[in-house]
Amino acid sequence: MKPLSILLVEDEENLHEALKLNLELEGYEVTSAFDGLNAVKAVQNEYFDLIILDIMLPEMDGLAVMETIRIQNNEVPILVLSAKSTSADRVLGLKKGADDYLTKPFNLEELLIRVQKLIDKNIRIQVKDSIGDIYVFGDNRIDFKAQEAVTKNGTTIQLSKKEAMLLKLLIENKNDVIPREKILQTVWGYNVYPTTRTIDNFILNFRKYFEDDSRNPRYFHSVRGVGYKYSE
Repeated sequence: MKPLSILLVEDEENLHEALKLNLELEGYEVTSAFDGLNAVKAVQNEYFDLIILDIMLPEMDGLAVMETIRIQNNEVPILVLSAKSTSADRVLGLKKGADDYLTKPFNLEELLIRVQKLIDKNIRIQVKDSIGDIYVFGDNRIDFKAQEAVTKNGTTIQLSKKEAMLLKLLIENKNDVIPREKILQTVWGYNVYPTTRTIDNFILNFRKYFEDDSRNPRYFHSVRGVGYKYSE
C-alpha cells in the first residue's frame, strides 16, 4: 500500500528537518516547501493526504496559502502551526480553512496524534458505501466483478480494469464532484500527475457507451477546472 503523503510547509530549517524526520519515522512520505508560493505549486501538482502549514512564511503567508487552496475546492486536511497563540489568531486560522491549529512551541507527540486523527477522519469521509458488484442505471447494467457492461442498446462490452475502477469511484460518490487529482491518485496511483487528458478520454467513452445523447450527458459530467461527477 502506498504511504500516506504529507506536505510540510515550514521555513525554519531546524524545525523543518526535525518534523520531517519524525514524520518519516512514522511511515509518512514527506514533501518539503519552505515558502508559500512553493507550497501552492506543490498542491497544484501533487495529491497530499495532509498539509502541515506554518503561518509566518516568506513570499506568501500561510493564511493566503490556505485561501488559495480552498478557492480551488481542494478539501485536503490542513494542520496549522503558528507562533500566534491568541484565540483571535486561532479563529482566523480556522476561518481561512484550517482543520486544526497548533501553537508553537508544541509537543511533538501531540502533533503526531493530531496528524493521524486528521488523516483518519479524511479517509472515513472519503470511503463511501460500496455499491456491490452489479449496478443498473437507465437501460445500462454494469458488472464490476466480470468487468463488463450491457449498454442502453443491449450491446455487451468488456471494460478495462481502469474503466471499471473509475466507474465505481464515480458511482459510489454519486452527485459529488471528484477532483481530477483524487481520480488520478485512486485509479492510476499517480502521486505526481502529468496530464488529465486520460480521464477526459475515459469520460468520453462512458458517454458513448451509456448516454442517449453524448453531447448532452445525463450521467457523466465534467466540471470545468475541478473534476468529474456521476449523477442520475
